[in-house]
Amino acid sequence: MTALLVLAGVGLLYAGGEVLVRSAVRLARAAGMSALTVGLTVVAFATSAPELATTLVAGFGDAPGTALGNVVGSNIANLGLVLGAMALVRPLRSRRRSLRREVPFMIAAGALLFPLLANGALGRPEGVVLLAALGTYFAVLLVYRPAVPGDGPDGEEAGRAGSPWVALCGVGLGVALLVAGAQMLVEGAVGLARELGVTERVIGLTLVAVGGSLPELAGSVVAAARRQGDLILGNLVGSNVFNASFVLGITALAVPLEVDFAAFRADLLMMLGLSLLVLPFLATGRVLNRVEGLALLAAYAGYVAVLFL
Repeated sequence: MTALLVLAGVGLLYAGGEVLVRSAVRLARAAGMSALTVGLTVVAFATSAPELATTLVAGFGDAPGTALGNVVGSNIANLGLVLGAMALVRPLRSRRRSLRREVPFMIAAGALLFPLLANGALGRPEGVVLLAALGTYFAVLLVYRPAVPGDGPDGEEAGRAGSPWVALCGVGLGVALLVAGAQMLVEGAVGLARELGVTERVIGLTLVAVGGSLPELAGSVVAAARRQGDLILGNLVGSNVFNASFVLGITALAVPLEVDFAAFRADLLMMLGLSLLVLPFLATGRVLNRVEGLALLAAYAGYVAVLFL
C-alpha cells in the first residue's frame, strides 16, 4: 500500500508540475509580466503551499521543532537538491536583475532568522517582522521593475496568452495536484521508512522536508524540459523567500513557537551557506553549470549523511 502511495504521488506531482508551468507561462503572457517575475511571485507562493500547511499543522500540534525543521529543511533541499539537480540536467542562465536583487534578498531572509530565533522563541512580534520583510520584497520586486532587454516571457507558449483568469485557474489546479501528490508521496515514504525502522527525527528532517520541496522539484523538471530557465530560478529563489518570511511569519502569528535555537544552528548555517554559494555560482557568466550543480548536490548529500549518522 505504501509503495502504491509513492507511485501515485509521483504521478500527481508530474501532472501538477505540467499544468502549473503551462499556466504560469500563459499568465505571464496575459499579464505582460516576465516568466521570472511570475516564478518569483505566483509560482513561488503556490509551491510553498505544502510547507505552509505542514508548518501550521505542526505548530498547532505542539511540534515546534517539526514546524521550523520543515521550513529550514525545505529551503536546504530547494537549493542543494532541486537547484543542483536542475543545473546538472541543463545549465541554468540567470538575468542580471536576479543577481542584483532577488538572490541577495533570499540570503537576507535566511540571515534574518538568526537574530529572530536567538531568544528561543518565534512569537507574534517576530512574525510581524517576517511579514514586513516579505512586504518589502514585494514592493521592490513589483514596484521597481527596470526594463531588462529580453526580459519578456518566451518559449513555445509565447504566442498563446489567453485569459489571465483562465491561466490563474490553471495555476490553482496545478497547485492542487502538487499538494495532493506531495501528501501522498510523503505519507507513502514515511510509511516505508517506519517499516524499515528509520527514526521519527530522521523522517522529519529528510522525508518531510524533501516532501515540501517536491512541488518545486516537479515544477522545475517540467520547466527545464520546456526551457523555462527563468521560471526555475524564480520559483526556487522565491519559494525560499516565501518559506522563511511568509510561512514562518503566518505560523508565528497563528501559534507562537518555542524552539531550541542551539539545535537548529547548524541547519540554519547550512541553509545560509547554500544561499551564499548560489550568488557566486550565478556570477560566473550568470550561468549555473553542471559542475556547480554537482557541487550543490554533493553538499546536500553530505548534509543528509550527517543527519543519518
